[in-house]
Amino acid sequence: MDTVTEAGRYLTFTLNGEAYALDIFHVTEILEYRNLTVVPMMPDFIRGVINLRGRAVPVIDIAMRFSRGSTTIGRRTSIIIVHIKDPALAEIAGLDGDDKGAAESQDIGILVDSASKVVTLSPEDIEPAPAFGAGIRADYISGMARRHDDFLILLDISHVLSISDMVRLSDITQQAGSDPITQQAGSDQSPPPEGGGTPPGPGSP
Repeated sequence: MDTVTEAGRYLTFTLNGEAYALDIFHVTEILEYRNLTVVPMMPDFIRGVINLRGRAVPVIDIAMRFSRGSTTIGRRTSIIIVHIKDPALAEIAGLDGDDKGAAESQDIGILVDSASKVVTLSPEDIEPAPAFGAGIRADYISGMARRHDDFLILLDISHVLSISDMVRLSDITQQAGSDPITQQAGSDQSPPPEGGGTPPGPGSP
């Protein structure tokens, strides 16, 4: 496996009692759990959509994506909003020009048991992804990091969702955004609660 994981800042979170981390570069904000609008006839791991400041954002349950059952909603359940950019999205959708630029990226909500904190990992902290034994597909993992006598599983979010999944999520966003029921549900939601917000990005003090 040729995945290269760079040192830097990572957002840690828990899922089914295990510790994971995402490169902070992809994370735009963290929200406390809120009610989702269910979109019919979607894969089970797509739990629904939320209205985020007028934009429909699909929310996936990565525990289900990893075939580990559904995430139980609790007091600390969070939705991590990540931004993914991939030119292949526009190519598959057959778009060009201004439409192509808009289609190359997608905001996605990731349902987790709890979001923890941002940590800085040095090259010495990171080990290559194992070929087996982590309990999830090897191509979902970009590396392993030792923290406090345990390991963090560093996820490669661009591989957790395949390109075809990304196109499906983009379709859901468009469908939900044009659905008056979804728009009404979003307008009734309160502003993001305290405890959410945008974690510091790369280069922040």
